[in-house]
Amino acid sequence: MTEAIAATARWQICAIVEIATRTPAIKSFFLRLSETFDYTAGQHVDVRLTAPNGYTAMRSYSIASAPSDSNVIELAIERLADGEVSPFFHDVARLGDMIELRGPLGGHFLWPGPTANPLLLIGAGSGVVPLMAMIRHRKASGEPVPVALLLSSRTWGDVLFRDELLELERSLPDLALALALTREPATRRNDFSRRIDWPMVADVAARLPVPPGSAFVCGSNAFVDIATDAVLALGLKAMAIKTERYGA
Repeated sequence: MTEAIAATARWQICAIVEIATRTPAIKSFFLRLSETFDYTAGQHVDVRLTAPNGYTAMRSYSIASAPSDSNVIELAIERLADGEVSPFFHDVARLGDMIELRGPLGGHFLWPGPTANPLLLIGAGSGVVPLMAMIRHRKASGEPVPVALLLSSRTWGDVLFRDELLELERSLPDLALALALTREPATRRNDFSRRIDWPMVADVAARLPVPPGSAFVCGSNAFVDIATDAVLALGLKAMAIKTERYGA
């Protein structure tokens, strides 16, 4: 095991320094690392909870914050009724609580680094978290990479990072944002009022100055399958499509 891999395998204790409500079901938890690590947008960490009787529960969460020199990272955690970890964060966790964490982890779903090829990002619900890290990195780094994001959410109120995304759309001329609302009509002219499909993906990809060189898709298994098939229909090779799946 190399030193770098060994470092990511170590567990560390982190303090919750901020909690922000993002949507009715999702809160962001800002954790101060006791051991700062370098990471790439798209990576995740493991969080472990230990009960007084010694029982442990572990869950992986994508890092929402862009890589920086800060020792604070953001995790956006969706409350799952049948979850073992998320109810603790939503119902029990408070500022100052200490959380066990290890990372960064993941070497597949990663911001591609300096590139001139436009990127197509497709996410559903909390699946936008690693994509948000990429967009935040794009802004912070100033890399001239055109990006299009298609984000599917149930309603306008369920759009994770909605206000920040709208502001980024206004401030970054090479960011195209499209929202697909599945349970209420869209109010913005360039958004959609249906579930994701091939014509929608083709429409959003066409908002890039040239066809995308690669695509990142994150969401449930069914969502990822549909989105990936749509991206393949655009002509992208399978090796140019990176996917991240969650749920059953």
